[in-house]
Amino acid sequence: MIRGAGAVAASAAALQPRWDRINSAQAISRARRIYYAFLEHSASAAEPLGIVMPAESSGGRVVYELPVLLPEEHFIPMELVRGRTGRNRPSRSPSRS
Repeated sequence: MIRGAGAVAASAAALQPRWDRINSAQAISRARRIYYAFLEHSASAAEPLGIVMPAESSGGRVVYELPVLLPEEHFIPMELVRGRTGRNRPSRSPSRS
């Protein structure tokens, strides 16, 4: 049997790009643009898992299942696209000592 051809699905964490090889801020920004453009033109009620985009071009697609990536593609999970709105950061006081 070919390794990786079994019924075991890859996890979303295993699909994340190698952050040491790409500009993470730029990749997440591109993924957000793709996602927001998708939302403008789609009435889908299903929750996507993330965005798949090629490394060198501006295209991309919203995916609803864990994808099989080509070598030049990156998967950005929706947690990163939406941002971390649930962060618990202490508020800054107006006066500092």
